Amino acid sequence: MKHPQHRIPVGVLGGTGMVGQHFIKFLRNHPWFEVTWVGASDRSAGKKYSDATSWRLDGEMPAAVRDIVVSDSKPSATAPKLMFSAMDASVATEIERAFAEAGHVVVSNSKNHRMEADVPLLVPEINADHLNILPAQGEQRGWKGRIATNPNCSTVALTMALAPFKQFGITRVIATTMQAISGAGYPGVPSMDITANVIPYIGGEEEKMQQETQKILGEFAGGKLVPLAAKVSAHCNRVQVVDGHMVTVSLELAHKPTHHDAIEAIRGFQGVPQKLKLPSAPAHPVVYMEAQDRPQPRRDAERDNGMTVFIGRLRGCPVLDLKFVALGHNTIRGAAGAAVLNAELMWAQGLLD
Repeated sequence: MKHPQHRIPVGVLGGTGMVGQHFIKFLRNHPWFEVTWVGASDRSAGKKYSDATSWRLDGEMPAAVRDIVVSDSKPSATAPKLMFSAMDASVATEIERAFAEAGHVVVSNSKNHRMEADVPLLVPEINADHLNILPAQGEQRGWKGRIATNPNCSTVALTMALAPFKQFGITRVIATTMQAISGAGYPGVPSMDITANVIPYIGGEEEKMQQETQKILGEFAGGKLVPLAAKVSAHCNRVQVVDGHMVTVSLELAHKPTHHDAIEAIRGFQGVPQKLKLPSAPAHPVVYMEAQDRPQPRRDAERDNGMTVFIGRLRGCPVLDLKFVALGHNTIRGAAGAAVLNAELMWAQGLLD
């Protein structure tokens, strides 16, 4: 696959917030994309990025963005064609649609458009063909540009872990999450609530996991996206972990694999990003860990640049068929890294021309 001859200018909507900062950090040495534009609220517009942003991530703010002057989150002649969106859900709908209507390709981490029938909800290793819905999106809405989305941070870990088993016919899924506090943004969960505690409620999270999983694992058929027919039940909990969402999964399958076949399905799983060798794609997107006490967020979440999902403790389930534990980095594979990989796939398929 050919690489771009020059780095492609990109913008980050909501670039001063926590998710926006993760985009800035993930893109700082990207071989294809270069951040040249940042959009934020009116109170930040006109300021240098370094003056408008309280940097909350590890390490220093990347030097390349410090002097970028923050713009209003409105389409303009200076805004690049490719826009990553880290907009808050309260304002994302109108802003993202305005950019798409004006001819920009918006690759969004926001939840607002994920479940719309003509918007791809991408995990490129699983459903790269869902990008085929984009022409219909443009025709139906009269947009010159497009919107594509990545899933909720916990949904990414679940669907990546389920994908190797799709060949056996997934019929029922029960998933329980242990979600890191970084998933709540900044300042996130008050310390008096989360310290030495577990909070068994994250607003809207269970519904997102259930619906998004069905859409991602569904098929593009007859010119539309057809959800997976499996029933999915999720329980979501916030735990005292900084980064890394863990999910315990019980799974029912139409065809019953042996333990050996199930392990081999995990180890052999690859997708379009691996075949194309996209820059942000890990060589092995799903890795099985043999140790009985792995994966663990502190030890494993940041491995492979935070883009791999780890599975462990695969065993028989006395209620369904199989059960296991999965782990994914929520702010990288579950947010900024996921969107960047989506954009890489879109460029490779000629959708950014």
